[in-house]
Amino acid sequence: MLLVVDAGNTNVVFAVHDPRGDAQGHPQGWRGSWRIRTDAQRTSDEYAVWLMTLLTHSGLKRDDIHASVIGTVVPAALYHLRRLCRDWFDVEPLIARAALNWGFEIKVDNPNEVGADRLLNALAGHQQFGGPLIVVDFGTATTFDVVDETGAYLGGVICPGVNLSLEALHQAAARLPRIGMGRPQSVIGRSTIPAMQSGVYWGYIGLIEGLLVRIKGEFGKPMKVVATGGLAPLFSEGTTMIHHILPDLTLDGLRMLAERNPAPVMPRERTRLIEPE
Repeated sequence: MLLVVDAGNTNVVFAVHDPRGDAQGHPQGWRGSWRIRTDAQRTSDEYAVWLMTLLTHSGLKRDDIHASVIGTVVPAALYHLRRLCRDWFDVEPLIARAALNWGFEIKVDNPNEVGADRLLNALAGHQQFGGPLIVVDFGTATTFDVVDETGAYLGGVICPGVNLSLEALHQAAARLPRIGMGRPQSVIGRSTIPAMQSGVYWGYIGLIEGLLVRIKGEFGKPMKVVATGGLAPLFSEGTTMIHHILPDLTLDGLRMLAERNPAPVMPRERTRLIEPE
């Protein structure tokens, strides 16, 4: 089985994929997925204690894991995640980076600058829906990534995420409370909290629709739109411009990347990894 690790700015998601798939009664082969708050200082042993408990609860054993793949946009977290794979599962993880075989061209000025999550979304989105395609990812940042007919990655747009905007609104304005995200019943708020919710929700709908129109106009052809991330279902309710919702698109991208590339070989002599300062 494959251990998939998606380390984002807010959460690290661990998932286990069984290549036997649906034949074993597990949808698309996923045996389970679990998330923990991102903390670059969390050690491999801390991850292991938490993860082993969840694996056992799902009827899985450490020996079931035969390969691993890691995608991260938090470089400081990589040391401990790689250590986890080596020391606790005895596998050398594949690290998602531009130099791997993605099966498509990365047509940007500096491919190494592109976040692994954006390339993974492009890979999984094109594999499932073809192109041309726009992937909207509602994460810590809200990103729009453009994929052409051949699957080539063309770049995109990066905006502040919804929760970042909510927190900034609370921090910068002394009288505005910290609020949760939800779809308001009306655009015109008749008290402070509904007014804030309306501004963030419908403001983001306007941002989404406006950017999609401009991207499509610049590209010059009809494009499919796929949304991913935890808030994708919520924001898709407010617009007809999102065609597909796949909250776990990045995990699928990691699985596909692992299938396309040979598994790294565990070093015979396990030299000590240098922990980032």
